[in-house]
Amino acid sequence: MSTVKNLIQRKKTLSVRVGGVQIGGGAPIVVQSMTNTDTADIEGTAQQVADLAQAGSEIVRITVDREEAAKAVPFIRDRLEQMDVQVPLVGDFHYIGHKLLSENPACAEALAKYRINPGNVGFKAKRDMQFTSMIETALEYNKPVRIGVNWGSLNQELVVTMMDENAKLKNPLDAAEVTQNALIESALSSAKRAEDLGMAADKIVLSCKVSAVQALISVYQGLASRGDYALHLGLTEAGMGSKGIVASTAAMGILLQQGIGDTIRVSLTPEPGGDRTREVIVAQEILQTMGLRSFVPLVTACPGCGRTTSTVFQHLAEKIQNYVRNQMPTWRETYLGVEDLNLAVMGCIVNGPGESKHADIGISLPGTGEQPTAPVFIDGEKTHTLRGEGIAEEFQEIVDTYVSKKYPRRDASSSAAAE
Repeated sequence: MSTVKNLIQRKKTLSVRVGGVQIGGGAPIVVQSMTNTDTADIEGTAQQVADLAQAGSEIVRITVDREEAAKAVPFIRDRLEQMDVQVPLVGDFHYIGHKLLSENPACAEALAKYRINPGNVGFKAKRDMQFTSMIETALEYNKPVRIGVNWGSLNQELVVTMMDENAKLKNPLDAAEVTQNALIESALSSAKRAEDLGMAADKIVLSCKVSAVQALISVYQGLASRGDYALHLGLTEAGMGSKGIVASTAAMGILLQQGIGDTIRVSLTPEPGGDRTREVIVAQEILQTMGLRSFVPLVTACPGCGRTTSTVFQHLAEKIQNYVRNQMPTWRETYLGVEDLNLAVMGCIVNGPGESKHADIGISLPGTGEQPTAPVFIDGEKTHTLRGEGIAEEFQEIVDTYVSKKYPRRDASSSAAAE
């Protein structure tokens, strides 16, 4: 992990404080998500926020689209405090955000940050007045803002103006490039306007969301080259299932490798009745597999082939993956550094022992025709040989014992520091 981290030189951006979370300024890249509940449903929204926070979302955004939602926000914040959930809440405002904030001071106070979309904050003569109102509210309550441009709601007046100017050029750009430049210009000019109104640059996060991979890469490269604002990454409307995961990973992976991005969201369309926390897990996995952060122990597992006609290794890999993820809330509170643990569950002797030796703990299950034994390797050395029906349970016990012995307990560390 440390080798990969050294290869990725992060772009230096300003540090923005959102509640107790730091975005930018060299801080670890922050994972965030957004609820899909009706915000007026206080209990339902609070529960989903808690679920997202439990899964690892370090900031959670909620829709504030009407009076009932705005009035619910402080009660949601209170309910989260009762549940001992400390995650910062961000209000997502469109069209009438200026009105909702000015008329609901308890909402303005309860939120940790405001998301403002300059494409629909107001139209024509009202645009500046209503944007100004939201910034003034943020200044009054000392809240940071995210100026979040989206190509689905881009300021069309700006686009038309830039298209007209482009048409006069000797070598005009194509329409897609002009649109991408309009996204960047909308974000930067809005940030400049906020600063002119008195907002410090370290209170501003920028984003330019699109749903096409190459366009996202191009827009953020341009945005990063023109300023040092903290940047929020995300492929908007990424899609459902594997398509959404692959597209988000491809786009953000390239930008993160270039050192661009301070906070990310994976905008997956959940399947009907699906778990909203899936997008949090995917975001964590992107950062962890790139070596940028560690969240949960990684499980290396082989894909299977003709040597592994038995499905035992598949079931064991799934069982161990679920086990360590379920154990993490307890382990994280108990042990220091356990998220860096690496496990291997392999299906035959070809790569099994070698991969197992590279992991902290590895097991090589018997493939087709091999002896019905499963050697276990700890820190590169063979220590156990498992047989029979209880391999999964025995391996879990080995993992538990390893964790308890290798990683220092938080209470012991605190006591030592106090002494």
